[in-house]
Amino acid sequence: MEKLTLDYSVPQTLRLKLSGDWRISSVLPEPGKVTFQFTIRNDIRKLGIDVSGMTGWDSGLVSFLSEVFRECRRRKIEVVREGLPAGIEQLLALADKPDEKVKPPEVTREPFFSRVGEKAVRIGRSSRSLANFLGEIAYAFGRFSRGKAYFRWGDFIGILRKCGVDALGLVSLISVLVGVILAFVGAIQLELFGAQIFIADIVGIAMVRVMGAVMTGVLMSGRTGASFAAELGIMQTNEEIDAFRTLGVNPVEFLVMPRVLALVVMMPLLTLYADFMGILGGFVISTGVLGINPVEYINHTQNAVRLSNLWVGLVHSVVFGAIIAVAGCLRGIKCERSAAGVGEATTSAVVSAITSIVIATAIITFICQVIKV
Repeated sequence: MEKLTLDYSVPQTLRLKLSGDWRISSVLPEPGKVTFQFTIRNDIRKLGIDVSGMTGWDSGLVSFLSEVFRECRRRKIEVVREGLPAGIEQLLALADKPDEKVKPPEVTREPFFSRVGEKAVRIGRSSRSLANFLGEIAYAFGRFSRGKAYFRWGDFIGILRKCGVDALGLVSLISVLVGVILAFVGAIQLELFGAQIFIADIVGIAMVRVMGAVMTGVLMSGRTGASFAAELGIMQTNEEIDAFRTLGVNPVEFLVMPRVLALVVMMPLLTLYADFMGILGGFVISTGVLGINPVEYINHTQNAVRLSNLWVGLVHSVVFGAIIAVAGCLRGIKCERSAAGVGEATTSAVVSAITSIVIATAIITFICQVIKV
């Protein structure tokens, strides 16, 4: 038995006779079977509906009638709704209601002094949080110096390996390339005076005094600092740090201090390695491409690079190690308890560490210039 029958017995009127089950779980006729009649029969001016033979209905009937009624409104065909099932009118009204355009929220620009004040308050809170965190680290190192600090040496050795041996490949590649770049840049100007041999001085002093430590610091910020922030951030999200506090274990002493100590220990060693690889890169380019005598290059490097330059580079590396570890651990400890918070903490740790490294480099360079080191 057909669920939909079209009746044209009344002139200029199409009457729909609905019968059977009109629930969505059953096979229902397509609305196009009715709307197509409006195209082939231009004389239709009225639409009637007979539901006396219908045994059941749900949203399937609502969807069918809504589509048909929409086409009737478009073609200005009158719809006779008498006899429809009880309660369907409200559903059809909701289905036929035009979508209201969502107006974007009005953006109100805060006054200038309000924004400045809010920024100042935020900076003050961040500064106070940093000061408290540094105080906790200092207290943890004080306990460590007295042999009372509680952390696992196995974790410390694993962090040392991650900060040191695992980073050698990347430090080697970048340091050699920096040495190559310095050699080529120096050759451009020195070649005008026939003084290419002084490339050894430029590469040696630049790598040992600043560039080795700076490039190592930037690499470790993106590699190790981000790793510290992500590890501690996930622990904060999983409430593991709260569990440490509940058990009476100081999380700064147990988690932060080994990471700071490991990075402060490994950064000078990585910097020395980066210095050597940078000088090696300049040596290869100078002797192999620029035609400088290898023995003269080595002698010039030994005469140019003084022990004071090496100490300045090592001071840079120790400061950078502390900055990277503190930035990564601080952002991880203060991370919001969500996946997005972990990502923001990781990004913030890298940005903070690199920015602080640049600022620290400028300060140390200025101090060295003042004291003539």
